[in-house]
Amino acid sequence: MVMFLKFVVISSTPLCHVCGNLLFTILVFSSPCCSATRFQHQHRYMQRKITLDLPSKIGINYGRQGNNLPSPYQSINFIKSIKAGHVKLYDADPESLTLLSQTNLYVTITVPNHLITSLSTNQTSAEDWVQTNITPYYPQTHIRFVLVGNEILSVEERRNITANVVPAMRKIVTSLRAHGIHNIKVGTALDMDSLRSTFPPSNSTFREDIAETLMLPLLKFLNGTNSYFFINLQPYFRWSRNPMNTSLDYALFQGNSTYTDPQTGLVYRNLLDQMLDSVIFAMTKLGYPHIRVAISETGWPNSGDIDETGANVLNAATYNRNLIKKMTAIPPIGTPARPGLAIPTFVFSLFDENQKSGSGTQRHYGILHPDGTPIYDIDFTGEKPLTGFNPLPKPKNNVPYKGIVWCVPVEGASEAQLEEALRMACGRSNTTCAALAPGRECYEPVSVYWHASYAVSSYWAEFRTENVRCYFNGLARMTTINPGNDRCKFPGVTL
Repeated sequence: MVMFLKFVVISSTPLCHVCGNLLFTILVFSSPCCSATRFQHQHRYMQRKITLDLPSKIGINYGRQGNNLPSPYQSINFIKSIKAGHVKLYDADPESLTLLSQTNLYVTITVPNHLITSLSTNQTSAEDWVQTNITPYYPQTHIRFVLVGNEILSVEERRNITANVVPAMRKIVTSLRAHGIHNIKVGTALDMDSLRSTFPPSNSTFREDIAETLMLPLLKFLNGTNSYFFINLQPYFRWSRNPMNTSLDYALFQGNSTYTDPQTGLVYRNLLDQMLDSVIFAMTKLGYPHIRVAISETGWPNSGDIDETGANVLNAATYNRNLIKKMTAIPPIGTPARPGLAIPTFVFSLFDENQKSGSGTQRHYGILHPDGTPIYDIDFTGEKPLTGFNPLPKPKNNVPYKGIVWCVPVEGASEAQLEEALRMACGRSNTTCAALAPGRECYEPVSVYWHASYAVSSYWAEFRTENVRCYFNGLARMTTINPGNDRCKFPGVTL
């Protein structure tokens, strides 16, 4: 009997830029003596198929920091409905992993930052983690990546965690190999704060304080295990820091703006490629020019605070639609420094997450409302033409707001919550709430709402330069309407 197996060969020659992936057929003659050979062929086929599929399937980040989000069952159905090919979890939630076994989705799971140190010091702890979070689900659940930590340079205990992340990764790989698991890659998701300089891309280097202690061991590990360098890229923040100096179209993959790197002559047509190549050049300078790159987070906020220019639905839709078109192109586009190479990419994120701290944009990266209806239409396959989407309203915040802004309590806050905000705002400085003292200009009317309103605006105005946000654990928001009166002048911020 003759069996036909299709093999996928991924060529590294320039030919693949023209003709893409080359398919050919091999005849395998079946007999009892060659069943092992057939198995090896099938195994290699699956490995090669995974290598082909992983970069071409756009992933989605599924975060759960919200009090209004649907169940994992509903969420995974929503993920299937948008035709994402890969889902990244920020943990290893048992319910989600069980449900994902009934899908064809590739899956990435994450070791939380607080577990890294314990996993790094004890092989038994790593083995327990693998036996709890991987072997009960694999291979029915198509786990493809394990990320050890997320943005570890941004946490308070970063010195201890950065010293332990690579040892923890090694121990997890050791446990995976002991279970005969070889096609799950292990990495960690870093932010752009790992780089000291990023402009021009060819000038990029990793920070001096982590280059020897973190980056070199990490790159050696990734190179030795043929894994990916995972990077969280948010062009929105790079653009919004100075929106008048960088074209919005350049950040959104549209228009005709270009930038030429003066040292390499490489021509850039979008901000994401610049940021990606800055990582590639930084790795090259440490002696690792060939490690593959994956984008573990990227997206654009659909809303934000008044001072967050360009955070709106139209820009979010434009960015993510164009991103998906770029990353699903056949043959792959790559970047100027690595043309023709596919880049695994995860869009951030599935839902708005209303319990995330920080600025307003942090809570507004979702592509779906909690009920599963789209905030804007998007096609994760990349097959729908960009002209096929319904028009969206033109935004009003693509240029920085000019005027005075105040901070006030959100509608519906309870009296107990307002008292909490009042204590929080008045507890740091004697001057913040001085105008609320009996007999002073803002003492009356004597109510919790009035005093809390003055306190949060005064506190924000006083400490905004120290990265204090108008948030107060979700109890405050910005307004352009003056909340004060002729007698009591509320402190505000002039933008």
